[in-house]
Parts: sequence; C-alpha cells; structure tokens
Amino acid sequence: MSTGAIIAIVVVIAVVLLALAGRVSARRRRDSRRHEARELREQARHRTIDAEGSRAAADEQAAQARRSEAEAEELAAKARKDRALAERESIEAERHSEEARSRHDEARQVDPDLSDDGQEEALAIDRE
Repeated sequence: MSTGAIIAIVVVIAVVLLALAGRVSARRRRDSRRHEARELREQARHRTIDAEGSRAAADEQAAQARRSEAEAEELAAKARKDRALAERESIEAERHSEEARSRHDEARQVDPDLSDDGQEEALAIDRE
C-alpha cells in the first residue's frame, strides 16, 4: 500500500471519528437540555400549584373580609335605627313629662288644699 493511501485511510478514519465524536457530543448536549427542560417544567408546575393555593387563600380572605364588612354595615344600620328609636322615645318621654307637669299645674290651680308654689306636691312626688 502506498503512503498516500495510508494517509488517506487515516484521514478518513480521523474524519469519521471526529464526526462520531461530534454526534455523541451533540446527543449529550440534547440529553442535558432535555433533562434541564424537565426540571424547569417540574419547577414551573410546583410554582403553579403554589400560586393557585395562594390565590385560593387570598380569595377566601377577601370573601371573609366582604362578609365582615357586610356584618359591620348591618350592625351600623341597626345602631342608627336604635339611636333614632331612642331619640323618638326620648322626645315622647319629654312630651309626656311636659303633659304631666301641665296636669300637675292645673291640679294645683284647682285644688283648694294645696299652696300655689308646688312645694308640697314636689315632696309628695319624691316620696312616691
């Protein structure tokens, strides 16, 4: 065999070995990238699950806050109603007191046994 043929065979074998080495290296890089992609997908899935849990907790907390606000508004409305009723009753009580005073004044004017100053009547009311 001639030297040129041997050199050609060695060059062809070297090219074939380099091509094989390149393919093996490319396959390893693809496998490494596939593995990295799987890990990234798994991390993304975990983060999605965590986010959904956080979102659900936030929704629940917001719903509870809305219920609390509604209860507070209901209590405030009841308080306003109770205050108005108390004011109405106070006005009514004052009107009754004025009517009672007026009747006492009338009775004092009519009763011949009582003095006009109302001191005896006041003492009698205090005793009751």
